[in-house]
Amino acid sequence: MQLIIRNASVLDNNGELVQRHILLKDGLIEAIEEDYAALHEDNAEVTSIDAAGKLVTPGFIDMHVHLREPGFEHKETIESGSRSAAKGGFTTIACMPNTRPAIDTPETVNLVKEKAEAAGLVNVLPYAAITKNELGRELTDFAALKEAGAIGFTDDGVGVQNAQMMKDAMALAHSLDMPVIAHCEDNSLVVGAPVAEGEFARRHGLKGIPNESEAIHVGRDILLAEATGVHYHVCHVSTEQSIRLIRQAKSIGIHVTAEVCPHHLILSEEDIPGMDANWKMNPPLRSKRDAEACIEALEDGTIDIVVTDHAPHSEEEKAKGMELAPFGIVGFETAFPLLYSEFVEKGRWSLSFLIERMTKDPARVFGLQAGRLEPGAPADLTIVDLTKEQAVDPETFASKGRNTPFIGWKLKGWPVATIVNGNVVWSEQS
Repeated sequence: MQLIIRNASVLDNNGELVQRHILLKDGLIEAIEEDYAALHEDNAEVTSIDAAGKLVTPGFIDMHVHLREPGFEHKETIESGSRSAAKGGFTTIACMPNTRPAIDTPETVNLVKEKAEAAGLVNVLPYAAITKNELGRELTDFAALKEAGAIGFTDDGVGVQNAQMMKDAMALAHSLDMPVIAHCEDNSLVVGAPVAEGEFARRHGLKGIPNESEAIHVGRDILLAEATGVHYHVCHVSTEQSIRLIRQAKSIGIHVTAEVCPHHLILSEEDIPGMDANWKMNPPLRSKRDAEACIEALEDGTIDIVVTDHAPHSEEEKAKGMELAPFGIVGFETAFPLLYSEFVEKGRWSLSFLIERMTKDPARVFGLQAGRLEPGAPADLTIVDLTKEQAVDPETFASKGRNTPFIGWKLKGWPVATIVNGNVVWSEQS
């Protein structure tokens, strides 16, 4: 079976849109041609998709997601999360280990891989925990976890509070040529705080999460990464102070990379309308100055990639309000339309800049054989209707989570089909 995508609009090396026909065969991109007739092989069984007027890109890659399984299946499952990712145009996702039990043994790594394979939707890459049950007390068996298929080590959801523990983890990861991915947060500065330190917190009488709670760990970990030589990746950067530290570290050759979420680029604490927990996330929404610093850092390469930090919760949990509800918002199905509408449509970014931050650059940072639209590359593709405009409606989400601050936002640039390993795994027509 072969699949031909006809009349696709693709970005050429100059960032210009050109029309091409794409042949997918045996899970790979076989050919990309101007002439459709050049792709058709006699006596071959061929299915075709007409993508006229639509953008075809390498499949989006999200290196920071929460699928909640095992243990929190009422929030999300590997299958429902994978379906949501596919609907958002993502073909490869990397899931965090803060499940119950945590992904801290080869058995739990294998469980995630088996569930993802059974779902048959997107490529799911599991991270493993740095410490057992993410308690910060004892390192996991890094070598066994790598052998089982973990792609890196993180205690995301909590920061590793003990510096010696983090240094030991980095040294061990470096010996295995594996990255350490860090949730940067000093717990002594954040206990009991649901939002950022700022005007919203003061107005509502809430304890605030200060910027330095993130930056202190970023600075500490950069020094430890320099000492150990590990590839150190900073999760969901949200503060100007963290960015200054990362920029300096990169300038002197320390192997540090970083990511940012759409909500930290688009929103600030000034946008929070009230005590609605759909606006509660960790890191929290910070100042407009921090948001602009994040945008500029993505533009100058200090921040390497965009991730969603897709974090579904039940409606009952989020109904507890700003102070008691868990942190997190969903992100798969709104990520590209948000960024396209806010930055490409408004002229700040080129389309190719956005696509690269969601495809080529995540693949580069984590050494993945993905993120390319060229012969020989994996047949993982996303088809996007850049002219399609619709409002964000959580009731239509494939995710179990409905927790988003973007309800009702009218956005353009919606994925309409997602192809993984040469197979259509989601289409708006299905």
